[in-house]
Amino acid sequence: PELVELFSQSDCNIVNLEAPVTESKNKILKTGPHLKADKQSTLDVLKCLNIHIAALANNHIKDYDEQGVLDTIEFCVENGIQPIGAGENIEKASRTHVLKTDEGTIAIINIAENEWASAGANSAGANGMDLIKDTRKIQQAKIENDFVFVIVHGGHEYYNLPSPRMQEQYRFYAEQGADLVVGHHTHCVSGYEIYQGTPIYYSLGNFLFTKSNP
Repeated sequence: PELVELFSQSDCNIVNLEAPVTESKNKILKTGPHLKADKQSTLDVLKCLNIHIAALANNHIKDYDEQGVLDTIEFCVENGIQPIGAGENIEKASRTHVLKTDEGTIAIINIAENEWASAGANSAGANGMDLIKDTRKIQQAKIENDFVFVIVHGGHEYYNLPSPRMQEQYRFYAEQGADLVVGHHTHCVSGYEIYQGTPIYYSLGNFLFTKSNP
């Protein structure tokens, strides 16, 4: 109840939606599990927690191929939740979302390491990590907005420290204009720091991550 109350008081709640909301049975070829979210129970949770934005750039959004991606985007839109970080092609998946607040505009950039789920020029998927592309997005967003938030899906699963590469890259995002960098994917908390005034959370860990027993 305390968590529901906390979220109810927020002007904007953002979650990483780790699984496609789809009825597609067309699994892609990959290593690791294929995840799928139940439509009704997922909607119930998102509404209960007053979720406004669903970050879709993650390594599971394309588990059920392009249809799963498109179904998830449609699910979000139909239920008044803004999807970011995925799209029918890389141009749409990489679009910066702008949030208007009383304190100024916030540009939100959502990216994911390239693990089976990335969008292409003509294929649906996640906004795959590309340092040059991402840097240009951050720099442009900083020019046009008051704040820039970067949400990153990446890291080493079940390891509670960022790699030297991650730390260097996330700090670089801060140097390029990011006012906040938030990571997830590792399924555990991976520490945080304040770098040149920018909070960097290397991984938030799991929030609500359920799966059926074998």
